[in-house]
Amino acid sequence: METCYFCKGKVVKKTIKHLHSWGEKVFLFEDVPAEVCRQCGEVYFSPDILETMDHIATSDMAPKSEMSIPVFSIADVMEP
Repeated sequence: METCYFCKGKVVKKTIKHLHSWGEKVFLFEDVPAEVCRQCGEVYFSPDILETMDHIATSDMAPKSEMSIPVFSIADVMEP
């Protein structure tokens, strides 16, 4: 891919970190090959990479490490 589908900016190959949701779970993948728009930041993955992330998310593979993240509800801080 050479140009972004959304903004028509130039797309370049990079290795990134990616948050991947599967159901109620969120996974952080590191060292992910991707194509990223230099202009708007849109990220594109090959079908093989997406399939690999889905496979890992549904397997019982042990992660390299684990972390906790804070969870906030905007509804709790917004006035009605």
